[in-house]
Amino acid sequence: MTLAEQEDIYSADDNDRERLKLLSYNIQTGMTTNHYRHYLTRSWRQLLPNTERMKNLSNIARIVTEYDVVGLQEVDAGSLRSGFINQTEYIADKAQLPYWYHQTNRRLGKIAQHSNGIVSRFRPITVDDHKLPGPIPGRGAMFVHFGTVQNPLVIVILHLALGRRTRLRQLSYIADCLSIYKHVVVMGDLNCSSNSIEMKLLVNNTNLEEPNHGLNTFPSWKPEKNIDHILVSPSLQVEKLHVLEHTFSDHLPLSMELLLPPDLEINAD
Repeated sequence: MTLAEQEDIYSADDNDRERLKLLSYNIQTGMTTNHYRHYLTRSWRQLLPNTERMKNLSNIARIVTEYDVVGLQEVDAGSLRSGFINQTEYIADKAQLPYWYHQTNRRLGKIAQHSNGIVSRFRPITVDDHKLPGPIPGRGAMFVHFGTVQNPLVIVILHLALGRRTRLRQLSYIADCLSIYKHVVVMGDLNCSSNSIEMKLLVNNTNLEEPNHGLNTFPSWKPEKNIDHILVSPSLQVEKLHVLEHTFSDHLPLSMELLLPPDLEINAD
């Protein structure tokens, strides 16, 4: 972007432009993990309900209440392990944020309903459910449109596959879908680092930028990997981006504050 283009975008008084607070969080269905051995010793919690899960969800809701739009990964849409509670709805209700949607990508009967979710202070104009390519079904992306049909802000929430080859296919698909939009945020658990081949593919095939590389979010008890990300279009001015030290999952959440361009309005009801 040229300096002249930047001046056109940011020439308006900052006080007259809308701000947006975003959060991306893989909540591990509300499970606390404090050591790698817990993936084995606490594996039963992937199948059965427990009181700690509900306490964690309430704690997560207290964090969420400070934000405008929250993208959630590894939420349960209502099964045995969650006490048949839709966790996205529960967090939205506890946080007193009026809009929520979930995308269930892998259904294991009454045992588990693997989902992505969004909780929002603002009413989306559309929420599109995209199933991501891969040899094993069960990964998806939510494309959530805010503002106007003619000039939307598109927020994409996704949780990518564990295998590199599949992630490359998934991000190639995402890049194709985003080619028609000017204002975009992509956030979620991408299961790859900032300097990975997959991230380079996404950045090279879109106008997305990652404002700060190498923010470690995993594992939450000793963060050594940056696999959770928020990327934005150059039209969106990033004021803050940081990792929150909340250990209610095996991931730490990412927080971002944006200053929207003058031609983009996101109105609360």
